[in-house]
Amino acid sequence: MTEAFVTPALVKWARERNNLTADAVAEKLNVAVAKFTAWERGDERPTLRQAQNLAQKLYVPFGFLFLSEPPSEDIPLPDLRTVTGAPLRPPSPAFLDLVYDVLRKQQWYREYQEDEGAESIPFIGRFALTDGVQTIASDIVNTLGINNVMRQESPNWEGFLREFIRRAERSRILVLRSSIVENNNYRKLDVQEFRGFAISDDLAPLVFINARDWKTAQIFTLAHEVAHLWIGESGVSNLDYRQPSWQQENHIDRKCDQIAAEILVPNSDFEVRWQDDEEVGTNLDKLAPHYRVSKFVVLRRAYENKKFSSQEYRVHYEDLMARITPKGTESGGDFHRTLLARNSSTFTLTLLAAAAEGRLSERDAARLLNVKVRTVGDVRNRLFAGELGYA
Repeated sequence: MTEAFVTPALVKWARERNNLTADAVAEKLNVAVAKFTAWERGDERPTLRQAQNLAQKLYVPFGFLFLSEPPSEDIPLPDLRTVTGAPLRPPSPAFLDLVYDVLRKQQWYREYQEDEGAESIPFIGRFALTDGVQTIASDIVNTLGINNVMRQESPNWEGFLREFIRRAERSRILVLRSSIVENNNYRKLDVQEFRGFAISDDLAPLVFINARDWKTAQIFTLAHEVAHLWIGESGVSNLDYRQPSWQQENHIDRKCDQIAAEILVPNSDFEVRWQDDEEVGTNLDKLAPHYRVSKFVVLRRAYENKKFSSQEYRVHYEDLMARITPKGTESGGDFHRTLLARNSSTFTLTLLAAAAEGRLSERDAARLLNVKVRTVGDVRNRLFAGELGYA
């Protein structure tokens, strides 16, 4: 059988970048562990079919296995991820593949907007890092209408999140929310790696939310990433919620953290509603539902307003962590609605309309949506019939 002259060091690299043992990879490939380790040492070579299977199972481009040395794999966005006391780990294959998939969508949408002669979005980069938090937050609130009326009209925080997304997309911001890579349920995203990212673009601004995170935390992530757009700063975020906003290590994320807190829990309103003579837990029980945010957001707001000491904050934080509900998943069990959430309702509608007009093939539309070609027509029919709304 034809041998594949793969580079042994690249076989080992492919395994290690997935954080897998030799035993685990051998099991995936249905070969003996001794044979696989021989490939890594260069004592034996896989067959061409085995090498192709290896590349597929470990999500590596087949050609990479023949390189003389491992390629440099950097996130193609500013990496703002910092977690206090923890080293920044290299991006996982799942994370990298997700970012490249999202960038393909964003680039197509940008080119479509250019062809349509769309005007630049005025609020992208409207402010600088040196501008005041309340000034920026007020502009976001006024532009998107994130206010107490919206909160009270939302039946719960899930409804608030959906409405927040709907208003963002009406303002031409693409909002994508997923817990997996493409539509592969076996490739789950890790919330410890990132919570979200933003692409600041005056024609095709985009926000991605890691739906593996707690659902209530996704509201804060959305507000945080939207703040990135207003100051014109793209980047990947992974905030450390154990720390108040002023202690976030990256200066851009620190600013966006403060803006997000002001959007969701306006400080002047918070000071009126917080009751110093009541227990912290009682205040959290009242204010979290009012603002349609998690208790963690309210707790941090209280700490930043010096309602208790740093030691008390840690105690309350750990208490909330001990009682928190399981992490969220994506929107419901309806495949079509989940597809809209993963790809943005606006992007999906625009893409399907372009395909219907013959501006791109259904095969290309299917590739961008990560579905089979036959699924495109079904989604289009349901969407155009008004059966699907914002996910």
